[in-house]
Amino acid sequence: MTERRTDVLVIGAGPAGYTTAIRLGQLGVDATLVEADAHGGTCLNRGCIPSKAIISAASVAHEARTSEEIGITAEVDVDFEQFTRWKDRIVRRMGKSVEKLCKANNVDLVEGRAVFEDRHVARVLDGDGTELERVEFDYAVLATGSRPVELPGFEYDHPSVLDAADALSLSSLPNSLVVVGAGYIGMELSTAFAKLGVDVTVVEALESMLPGFPRALVEPVESRAGELGIDCHYGQLARGWRETDAGLVLETESADGQGQFEHEAEAVLVAVGREPVTDTVNLDAIGLESNDGFLATDDQCRTDVPHVFAVGDVAGEPMLAHKGSAEGEIAAEVIAGRTASFADRAVPSVAFTAPEIATVGRTVQEAEDAGYRPIQGEFPLRASGRALTTGHTDGFARIVASEDGRVLGGQVVGPEASELIAEIALAVEQELSVEALAETIHAHPTMAESVHEAAANVLGRAIHTLNR
Repeated sequence: MTERRTDVLVIGAGPAGYTTAIRLGQLGVDATLVEADAHGGTCLNRGCIPSKAIISAASVAHEARTSEEIGITAEVDVDFEQFTRWKDRIVRRMGKSVEKLCKANNVDLVEGRAVFEDRHVARVLDGDGTELERVEFDYAVLATGSRPVELPGFEYDHPSVLDAADALSLSSLPNSLVVVGAGYIGMELSTAFAKLGVDVTVVEALESMLPGFPRALVEPVESRAGELGIDCHYGQLARGWRETDAGLVLETESADGQGQFEHEAEAVLVAVGREPVTDTVNLDAIGLESNDGFLATDDQCRTDVPHVFAVGDVAGEPMLAHKGSAEGEIAAEVIAGRTASFADRAVPSVAFTAPEIATVGRTVQEAEDAGYRPIQGEFPLRASGRALTTGHTDGFARIVASEDGRVLGGQVVGPEASELIAEIALAVEQELSVEALAETIHAHPTMAESVHEAAANVLGRAIHTLNR
């Protein structure tokens, strides 16, 4: 066992943790980053990156199969083993990049699980629980991330009962898949597998998919899911499963308990959300309590223990990688003695479904609830020349503004919504006027013009759609 002294101990090397450590290094603060699994965390290794890889690959295959209208026909063969090798190369490359960036910024990397011994000392254990190091620190940053919620009776110890990471690690495509949960993880993967030719059934306890997103954004996704052959069943609770010669049968019942249903498939993917991981670090040793695993923080990402910070999923909703990275930078700045705050930050939310949907800031309803008299401008993608040339015209761009013309929020549905939302997020964050968006020249023909036209529509001067 070795002894180590560091200014800041960062526990967890996902997007929140490694961002914290790198920024500390940039600011000249000695940082030690401890990771028990793989650098990059769930996002890079089992979440964001591999899921977007399969979504991209599935879209290529689907476009090739369904482009007859523009004169392109093709016989498509999906070599899933080759895809898996390609996806794994991307993950390895990015993981190595994270390590190199940490080392280049003088961050000490330590493999193992960090467990607090007291308020200024932690022990680093290997997988067997053997103590490898003792680390003395002035500050600690908890960035231990989250794990999939496990439904009772659906433990991930059977090869046909999958969580999202398992689904992204399959070596071959199943012929059929039943997905429990129609949140963004469930619908992203359902869409990807359906585009790859898998027979997909979705079971959701609520009465609609993608809860938390405005209904107007969800409707185009529901419509496209039907076109892809995804069979969605709402108001059904997963109660159990049994094996068959062909795979398994998922047993569900209606929310009122009056109806029982069965759904056959080769495998079941459980995607009912994620829960924070704070039960591995011995919070009692530093006098810190969690609320269902979440840690309360102030605007500087500081917990109730002044020298301990929490960033990323453990710091609460929204559990998004980019939110965690932003918190990591805030925590590093504060520890380094700079002025920084996470208050009133604009955090965009995106679902990489078909079509993509994205939102940031306030919706019209949320603006009204906050006491504004909001004005809304919208531009339909069916009026976009660029959208027409892609063959994807479902969706719109929408700007929500205050009565005095300040951008309060926006929503986008359609191709590249995940990219287009950034401009609206900037406008919300910087409290820009709608006039500023409308007067900014956007290249033509681009999807970004839809944001420009939506802003102009707020002002009653959109050119390519009827004004409000």
